[in-house]
Amino acid sequence: MALFSSRTSRRPRVAPALDDAELARVLGRLSKRNAGAKAADVTLVASLLEETGDDWDRRGHRMSVLAEATADAGVAEVWRDKEPQNPDALVFHSWTALARGLREGRLEDAGQVVSQCHRSAERRPEDPLPWVVLLGVSRIERYGQGDVNAIWREATGRDRWHREAYLQMLAYLSPEEGGSSASVLDFVDVVRTRIPANAPCAAVELTAAVRQYQGLLAQGGVRAITAGQLWEGGQIAAALEQAAALWAKPGFFQHAAAQADLNVLAYALCAAGRAADAHPVFQSLQGMVTPWPWDVDGPGVARFEQHLSKAERGRQGGVGGS
Repeated sequence: MALFSSRTSRRPRVAPALDDAELARVLGRLSKRNAGAKAADVTLVASLLEETGDDWDRRGHRMSVLAEATADAGVAEVWRDKEPQNPDALVFHSWTALARGLREGRLEDAGQVVSQCHRSAERRPEDPLPWVVLLGVSRIERYGQGDVNAIWREATGRDRWHREAYLQMLAYLSPEEGGSSASVLDFVDVVRTRIPANAPCAAVELTAAVRQYQGLLAQGGVRAITAGQLWEGGQIAAALEQAAALWAKPGFFQHAAAQADLNVLAYALCAAGRAADAHPVFQSLQGMVTPWPWDVDGPGVARFEQHLSKAERGRQGGVGGS
């Protein structure tokens, strides 16, 4: 069967919900509402999060996507004002503030966000999400390492392999946000041997490698020309090999953002000149695109399509492609 044949194709598209049908349904209903329908939007968001229960992984995915989608719509403010003691309302309001803060490079009221996270944590102490949001706050406010480590322990003590916690910590440590490449490498070295191969945070090592690769490209000159060598040996090559062998297998990944991690894998394989090896990954994605990592050097969907074509040609030719 040809990938994306006329009978089976799904055109590449960005779908923030990924394969979460309930989340996609809520997003679709939110997008159709006008400014006067915020109370109904609150009901939609609150009901979905309540239904998610203590599935911390899916709860984190749904919370982050909904917060991003409604960051400027005032939904979180209406919900918090209506139910000021509701832990979901408090953490959701904090996450929307964080979404805006990461976009703008500053938090409008960091103290309020921190306070709300602590109040949410007091009312639902088993929930890792207030602590995950505080990791995000740490990125903007540039908390000291000791304070961040304490927040990290709170988050991962409640959900050891919480994907969003690992990504927030990775971003905090990155040179782009005031950390360093050495800090990222130290973090990855510490956690990679402990993380189960199919854990929600299993892609943290490959995510760090892709960010390093893109950083080399951005520097231009010799570093950009030789960036592909990053994938050729050592631990990064071993991580890519393991991911290529396992991640696209049906049922291997069960976490909510699995397709986001498969996008990272497809990108990494193509960056490594292994387009043909990326073919089964693209096939499992069925056209579902995440903006990052594809949008660094152009429109994400267009770049995805370009590499998809290379993967198909490479598979037909029986070679790795580039």
